[in-house]
Amino acid sequence: MSGFLTNGEWVTQDQWEKGKGGEFRRQKSQFRDWIEDAPDARFRPEPGRYHLYVSYACPWAHRTLIARSLLGLQDAVSVTVVHQHMGDQGWEIRPEDDADATADPIHHATKLHRVYAAAKPDFTGRVTVPALWDRETGTIVNNESREILRMFATVMRDLGHGELDLSPAPLREAIDAAMDRFYQPLNNGVYRCGFAGTQDAYAQAFGELFAELDHWEKVLGEQRYVCGDQLTEADIAMFTTLVRFDPVYYVHFKCNGRLIQQYPNLSGFLRDVYQHPGVKETVNMRHIKEHYYQSHPSVNPRRFVALGPDLSWYDEPHGRG
Repeated sequence: MSGFLTNGEWVTQDQWEKGKGGEFRRQKSQFRDWIEDAPDARFRPEPGRYHLYVSYACPWAHRTLIARSLLGLQDAVSVTVVHQHMGDQGWEIRPEDDADATADPIHHATKLHRVYAAAKPDFTGRVTVPALWDRETGTIVNNESREILRMFATVMRDLGHGELDLSPAPLREAIDAAMDRFYQPLNNGVYRCGFAGTQDAYAQAFGELFAELDHWEKVLGEQRYVCGDQLTEADIAMFTTLVRFDPVYYVHFKCNGRLIQQYPNLSGFLRDVYQHPGVKETVNMRHIKEHYYQSHPSVNPRRFVALGPDLSWYDEPHGRG
């Protein structure tokens, strides 16, 4: 169960959007402004100015949390972590019910859709994470994970420790090409499997998903990271899907062609990124599992949370050096 805002008013809806053939359709993000380091820019890179709304469960929001951690932006960009369960009010802000969730210091909102309505009173669309709020202008700058990730890695980078470059200019074209390539069959592909409305739509998504995994299994057998020998945005974008695959997508979204653990190179890559200082701390598997298994009654009506699998292999030597 979830919903959306229409002209600033919340409407409950228990199905995700689908095309005529039953295929899952993801809505496009609507807040698409950019932080720029220019004297006349509306949004400038300033410490303490921006606030990030995220869910530990969401792979898109997880991208921004990883970048914030790796780049040392914790003091520059504050965070609200929503409750893991998405019910008929969408994402809720309920720190009193969960020690891992946090409050909203700006609006003191208990529901994320109120933050969206504060940014745009007549907003119509899905209320999603991540969402980057600007304290100075009182609005959402951006709610597209890939663009927030790029801003953190470039124009916001100097507000952190400056030790990593996740978006080096010489690799940016390759990073964008890789992320363009695996977005639909892999990142969105697991959802296309799980939320498919027909057997044919599911079969199409399933085939494309495992063809893409096979492709990257081969690529990562020849190089350490997605774009060569350096950790970049593209690795983060792939990792947040892979880390959820065995414990959630394999069962919940019926992506049961093969476990990531059964791919030598993909599993080694997953461990490599997971064990990178600053990444493991952003992986909250309890939030991940409880969110997926309990928030999609159309997929899992009884809302039982699968107890397995054993994920201790995430901490085993990755052998990617």
